Amino acid sequence: MLDKFLVIGSNSFSGSSIVRFLLEKGHDVIGCSRSEEPNDVLLPYKWLKKEKLKFEFHQVNLNHDLEKFGKILYNKKPNYIINFSALGMVAQSWDKPEDWYQTNVVAQVKLHELLRKFDFIKKYVHVTTPEVYGSTNGWQKESFNFNPSTPYAVSRAACDMHLKSFFEAYNFPVVFTRAANVYGPGQQLYRIIPRTILYARLGEKLSLHGGGYSERSFIHINDVADATYKIALKGKIGETYHISTEDIISVRKLVIKICEIMLVKFSDLVEDSDERLGKDQSYMLDSIKLRKEQKWKNNINLEEGLLSTIKWIDESLETLKNLPHKYIHKT
Repeated sequence: MLDKFLVIGSNSFSGSSIVRFLLEKGHDVIGCSRSEEPNDVLLPYKWLKKEKLKFEFHQVNLNHDLEKFGKILYNKKPNYIINFSALGMVAQSWDKPEDWYQTNVVAQVKLHELLRKFDFIKKYVHVTTPEVYGSTNGWQKESFNFNPSTPYAVSRAACDMHLKSFFEAYNFPVVFTRAANVYGPGQQLYRIIPRTILYARLGEKLSLHGGGYSERSFIHINDVADATYKIALKGKIGETYHISTEDIISVRKLVIKICEIMLVKFSDLVEDSDERLGKDQSYMLDSIKLRKEQKWKNNINLEEGLLSTIKWIDESLETLKNLPHKYIHKT
């Protein structure tokens, strides 16, 4: 019998994509998220044939429903937990930082205090972020040497340090992942790649903060799902793994590349705007550890990934154009 997985934050782009990956592997999967399941076009696991959907969903907000979540855990006894739940959105974290600390620190500490008491959990994969390092200078290896520059990043760094202490005190079976900028079919429309494609199709203006000169590595969600699965099964507890390509591109050049593929004039699509407060210039994650230890490699290059995302948006355009294109804050 295959292991059972619980994915916290299963409505998120990464969460729903790993749910799909796990279902394709034949696992039973339980999903939990604070909101109802969104439109199927934003849930990659809903694109599978029904016979593959050995999945059950529970609407649980960890800020309010921890007792309910504990009952689900006790009844279902998942062997592996992958946690994507966090308030993201770096710029918005300045507007009401207490929400980010409540969701990303306080609720998580309560969750981990609950989890450590269950002996059926083989591995807890905590999906964190390169934002904890601040702007990197060269290729960053895995470490707990943090320099966060926004309330979002500070909240994630605090939770990482808390979990490190749980590993050291209780041998809590945590393993950390930090991924580069993830993209692909099914991503929320306020993220840069789907928003660029959608606005190009709809003839709307795209605003580039600071002109888009910050540099990032963009990695396809299928490669991230494969890495996360390997780390869940074979990653060493207490360890951190970077999931990244070895390619860096500025956001501006990324948008130019999308325009070239879609035969759209960059000047017709883009307008520059002021830089975001506290925005880091560069994230460069060294992924050698993952590649050597887990025999992982990224298989989807940027152009292939962009083409697959454009195809998804084109096939779903009538639905997507009527969905919210901007981030909606929830707690």
